[in-house]
Amino acid sequence: MRPAVFLDRDGVLVRSLLRDGKPSAPRSLREFEILPDVPAALAALKKAGFLLIVVTNQPDVGNRLVARATVEAMHERLGRALPLDGVEVCYHRQSDGCECRKPRPGMLRHAAREFGIDTAASYMVGDRWSDIVVGHAQGCFTVFIDRGHDEPKPESADLTVVSLAEAARAILARSRVSTAASG
Repeated sequence: MRPAVFLDRDGVLVRSLLRDGKPSAPRSLREFEILPDVPAALAALKKAGFLLIVVTNQPDVGNRLVARATVEAMHERLGRALPLDGVEVCYHRQSDGCECRKPRPGMLRHAAREFGIDTAASYMVGDRWSDIVVGHAQGCFTVFIDRGHDEPKPESADLTVVSLAEAARAILARSRVSTAASG
């Protein structure tokens, strides 16, 4: 069993767009922008031995606001630019009641089975309350990236930071402490 860092996509790896004052996923490849601190942060986590798995809700596909092929092209771009091990996607609408849409655990459970992940030794990094809830449900240490959006903040994040770079530094420091304590 291996440790992983589960990563939300929009607001963590790529720039969220504000629509009606709320953070929203890009809907075109032109809008799709990897945040500047992401490549170095993920390279450091990968070098430390973590699997890197994206877990992302993409309800705009189910709501017919963006084509699934466009989202898949975005993920291909991510895969070429970043050292990712996998991408788990929920394309359902919010109202579909599926098991894979965060905060439900379907995507994390599927990745854990597929990649042999020890979720208790893993991390969930996200910028929304649902990321933190699903991380806790699967026994992960949770890291909330506070982008300052005007929406409810999670009450139970294990750590709050302002960037993926800061999250990666904290994860690396914590994993060194955990490794030293168990060794």
